[in-house]
Formats: sequence, C-alpha cells, structure tokens
Amino acid sequence: MNQTYGGTPPGTYEGNPLDQLMSSPWLWTLLIAFGVVFAVLILIGIMKKFVYIARPNEALVFSGKSYVAEDGQKLGYRVVSSGMRALRIPILEQVDRLDMRILPIDIVVKNAYSKGNIPLQIHAIANVKLHSNRVVIRNAIERFLGRSLIEVQTVAQQTLEGAVREVIATMTPEEVNEDRLKFAESLILAAEDDLHVLGLQLDTLKIQNVADDTGYLDSLGRPAIANALRDAENAENQAKQETTRAQATAGQRAEVAKATAETAILAQTNELRRVQASLDGDADAVEREAVAATKTARATAEQGLQELRRQLEQQRLQAEVVIPADIQRQAVAVLAVGEAAPSAENGKAVVEVLRMMSKA
Repeated sequence: MNQTYGGTPPGTYEGNPLDQLMSSPWLWTLLIAFGVVFAVLILIGIMKKFVYIARPNEALVFSGKSYVAEDGQKLGYRVVSSGMRALRIPILEQVDRLDMRILPIDIVVKNAYSKGNIPLQIHAIANVKLHSNRVVIRNAIERFLGRSLIEVQTVAQQTLEGAVREVIATMTPEEVNEDRLKFAESLILAAEDDLHVLGLQLDTLKIQNVADDTGYLDSLGRPAIANALRDAENAENQAKQETTRAQATAGQRAEVAKATAETAILAQTNELRRVQASLDGDADAVEREAVAATKTARATAEQGLQELRRQLEQQRLQAEVVIPADIQRQAVAVLAVGEAAPSAENGKAVVEVLRMMSKA
C-alpha cells in the first residue's frame, strides 16, 4: 500500500529563485558585457561633447588658461583651424568660432582729391577675409572675436576707403583713369599693412569705375575721341581709295583678261576652221578618188563581164552547134562504116555513137 510523505522528493533544490538566478555564471557575463558597452557609450558621448573639429572655413579659439604659441610667446588662447581637431578641457576651457569666409565689400569713395586738387569718384569691389596666418590672426582674435561679420565688413570697408583716398592723393586723374592696374596695385600695398594690423587679408580688388563731377576726365577724353574719329575717317577714306584703286585695277585686269580670252578664242576658231577646211578638202579628194575608183572598177568589171559573156557565148556555140555538128559528122561516118560492115559491127557502131553522144 502506497504511503504519501510530507517531505521534499530527493534531488529537489529548496531555496529562493532570485538566489538561484544570481548564482548563474551566464548572468554575470551578460551584466559585465552590458556594463562595458554602457561605459563605451558614455565615453563616446563625452568625447563627442568635448572634442571640437574646425571646419575648413573657420577657426576655433580655445581660451581659459595659459598657452605657449609656436614662436614661444605666452598667450591666453590657442587657435585650431583648417580641419584640425582638439579636445576641450571641461570647466577650464571654452571654445569660440571665427568665420573665415570671404566678405565682399563695395567701396564707393566720393570727392577724393587727386594730385592737382581734382575731386574724383571711385567705385571698387574687394574681397576680404580673416587672415589665415597663425601670427596675424591673433590681431583678428583680439579685435573681432565675438563680433558679427557685418561689423568686420564695416571696419574693412572703412579701412579700404581710407586707403583709396590716400592713394588717390598721390596720383593724377590721368594716372588713375588710364592705368587702373597700377592704381589697384598701389591701393593693395597701401591697405595691406592696415589690414594686417586688423588681422584681415585682402584677396582681390578690382576698380570698377572712375569719374568726376567737374567733367575733367571727359575733357581729357575729347581730344582723344576727336583724334580717334579723325583717324577713323582717314582710315575710312583711305580704305575707300584703296577699294576704288583695287576695283579699277581689277576692272583693267578683267578687260585685259577678256581681250586675251577673246583673242585666244578667235585664234582657236580660225584654227578650227582651217582644220575643218583641210578635213573637208581631204574628204572631197577621197570622195573623188572613190568615185573615180568606182568608175574604174565598174569599167574593169564591165570588161570582165563582157569577156565572160564572150567566153560563155563561145561555150554555148561550141555546145549547141560545133559539138553536135561534129558528133553528127562522126555519127554519119560511123553509120556509113556500119552500113558497110556486118550487123555485129553495126551494133558496136550504134553503141559507140550513143556513148559519144552521151559524153558530149
């Protein structure tokens, strides 16, 4: 009889399931791996937050502690540019960005007195940017860090306008108007030092227009315009004369060529007529010779034909008259002999007569 006991079956573990899970080695391995991944993610987040990368068109300024520059000078900042990266020290450093893009500047200067006290109006276009040199850019950091591009553009425009007035004061209106390349080069040299002090760099500068309200440049251009018009008229008249002479020469050459061609055609026509007359004479002579030869051949043929007719008539007379008469004569003679001979001989004679007649 089976008896049920109240105890736990042999081999069965008694205890808390959580303790059993915590004692599993696979769980600890999973927890360690999760912790490593979590730590890596945190490290990546920290690096992403504190690592700064400078784009190619900007410069990063790290400030907050003392730095030693490449030339040995101690500064309160360091510069990272041209796609480089740097790690910001938390709490101790802060990072500012400097825009290195081109700033187009429209330069309009009015009443700029040139050499000789002639007021001029200058319109030029310039492209300015923060200097990329590590030493010169320090001036831009000290002056423009934290300021907008419009403020930088305004300072650069005022500096260039002052340089324009400075250069114009050393040049005459003729030099400014006629040699704009020299004017632009002088302006670049005059503005370069001032822009370096500001930490700026002038990329390009083009003079668009030079004018004046007094009409001085127009008066300078009038003689040149008059000379140009006069030269143009002279050139046009000379060209017309050359054209007329060329046309006359061409007409004379055409007439000479026409007369030469007509002479050549006439000579060829005469030669053709001579050749044609010669050919016609030769043809008439040949025709006359042919007619004479025809007549001679016809006469010769008639003579031959008459000879043939004569021979044929002789043959006909021979066949129709002479031969039958001769045969008849011979037959009569034979018959006469036969009448005198016996009958046998008479028969031979008859046969002979028949043979001779058959032969004839």
